[in-house]
Amino acid sequence: MTWFINLGITTKFTIILTFCMVGLFIFGALYGYQRQQKLIIMGEVDNARIIARQIIEAREYMSLVLTDEASHNYNLIPQVVATRIAQRITRSSSYYVRQVSLRFRNPANRPDPYEERELKGFADGATRETFQIIRGPKGESLRYLLPMMAEKSCLECHGRYESAPLFVQQLFPKGHPSYNYRPGEIIGAVSVTIPLAELYRAMTLNLRHDLIIRGGMFLLVLLVMGYIIHQAVINPISLVARSITRVARTGNFSDRIPQRGHDEVGQLIAAFNEMMAELERKTEQSRESEERYRNFIRMARSAVMTFMEDGKIVISNEKAERLVGKSRQEIIGEDFYHFIENGARLKGTIGSRLAAGEEGMIVETREYRILSASGGWRPFEIALSASRTEGKTLITAILRDISDQGSRRI
Repeated sequence: MTWFINLGITTKFTIILTFCMVGLFIFGALYGYQRQQKLIIMGEVDNARIIARQIIEAREYMSLVLTDEASHNYNLIPQVVATRIAQRITRSSSYYVRQVSLRFRNPANRPDPYEERELKGFADGATRETFQIIRGPKGESLRYLLPMMAEKSCLECHGRYESAPLFVQQLFPKGHPSYNYRPGEIIGAVSVTIPLAELYRAMTLNLRHDLIIRGGMFLLVLLVMGYIIHQAVINPISLVARSITRVARTGNFSDRIPQRGHDEVGQLIAAFNEMMAELERKTEQSRESEERYRNFIRMARSAVMTFMEDGKIVISNEKAERLVGKSRQEIIGEDFYHFIENGARLKGTIGSRLAAGEEGMIVETREYRILSASGGWRPFEIALSASRTEGKTLITAILRDISDQGSRRI
């Protein structure tokens, strides 16, 4: 993930937003597909139920209203009427409709393994209807079965052999499975088979169009959200980052960023502007203080040198330069302890007192011998003080010539 961490915030935002939107798009597409598939299947189940009920109602109606008409016209037998209706529906639609029974008389009504299993379930009273998606050689199909029960009117022909009409006795001999039904007994079912390939094809086409529309909407939302967030969040933050980089490079604290609001980004910009103003004020104060300090050193009656803890000289006045016989450019960067007799001893004393945290006059005023411009050692009284500026320790030495007072060498 190092490559991602090193990317710019704009690239990171674009990648994250794109992944989120693509994930949402895929989830919405899958959910829409499954929901549409479920709706189609349940719609086809309703259609199959309506067809099956119509066939059963037609069969029962014929059983109730006919008397001896069926004996003169074979096509008026309720079972035959229901079969003819199922055949006409099969021819005029993509549905395959038929009647099936475990006690079939017509071989065309022999149940297949699925229908046989469900018919046995009906006989056990397990359910009142059933449907299932089954995959076959030609693809998936919806199988639907609605049971048919023996009504009282059915028993006139399919009760006892002895009480059946003569034409029924002539069609089915004694002991035939067509007899001995009981009221409420499951005598068979209407089976409806609906191929789903064409429905799925239409659904896929509709889904494709839907995905194109959704994809366009998601892309539009992505572009709009990206533009808004870039303008409202990323661009102001990038501006702050560039300003901080520029300040760190140039040391110029005069930069200000226009504040356009009072939200979190606006508060960040306001805090940045306040920080720049405070840094500018402190820098100006430091500059003025340093200038006053330099003026003080230049105007001092004694020789003055300011050096760092390691002895590197950073400031000196004209008297100090005349004392050691070097110009300002030459003396800056020199080792202060080089000009002091036994300078290593003084350096150790200063180092130990700085380590102890002493400030101000870290070394009492004492007499030391200084290497003068003439090459000889002259006695001077040195007063040392330490201060910290920008995290660095600076030591100022004030040197007063006491050569006319004698020498008290250390």
